Amino acid sequence: MSTICTMARRELGAYFLSPIAYAVIAIYLFAAGLAFGLGTFANNAEASLRYLFEFWMVLILLFVLPMLTTRLISDELRSGTIETLMTAPVSESQIVIGKFLGAFAFYLILLATLLLYPIILEIYGDVDYKLLFCNYIGLVLLGGLYIATSLFFSACTKHQVIAVLASFLILILMTFASQGLAQQFEGAGRAILQQLSVRTHYMDFIRGMIDTNHVVFFLTTTGFFLFLTVKRLEMQRWQ
Repeated sequence: MSTICTMARRELGAYFLSPIAYAVIAIYLFAAGLAFGLGTFANNAEASLRYLFEFWMVLILLFVLPMLTTRLISDELRSGTIETLMTAPVSESQIVIGKFLGAFAFYLILLATLLLYPIILEIYGDVDYKLLFCNYIGLVLLGGLYIATSLFFSACTKHQVIAVLASFLILILMTFASQGLAQQFEGAGRAILQQLSVRTHYMDFIRGMIDTNHVVFFLTTTGFFLFLTVKRLEMQRWQ
């Protein structure tokens, strides 16, 4: 456990030393602030965070998290430091979990910046904090899945741009395309595609419902991609 914590602290600290990370943070803050301002303070718009959380945060995270995450292993592959890491007394599982937790902790810091918006909304009316709590749980689970998915593609190539593009593609497919594709089928086919759609599971959190089935979906899918990443690193050890 101490090895995982050390790895997580190392990765978290690396974010605050990376100019690229600061650029991505600036993009994230600007995009979230713009979506909040346009969605909440538009003429005749509802003074709530629903517009921000329902669509724009999903889209923002879909682009931001791969850019923050795919460097975690691809940079190690590119620089050759992965070989040193593999010969150290640390398992592939510890490497993957440590890197995941470091990125996830940084993501939670980004999410904390959104707490400013409910404070602003209090000026204009009451904030439903129970609903807000459900929204944040949804965002936490969604971010964990996006980070795990991007981490897997980071382990697949030393080229960060390729890893980012591959992450974009699969996340778009999982989040939006699968839901739209489900409408083209009937019966069991539609049900399966809807169950595979990230957005289908995420939307109940936006409505203020915490369903165990949705929580299990996010946790198991996140665990699945982390498992794939561990297996990819095990293959790397023997190459």
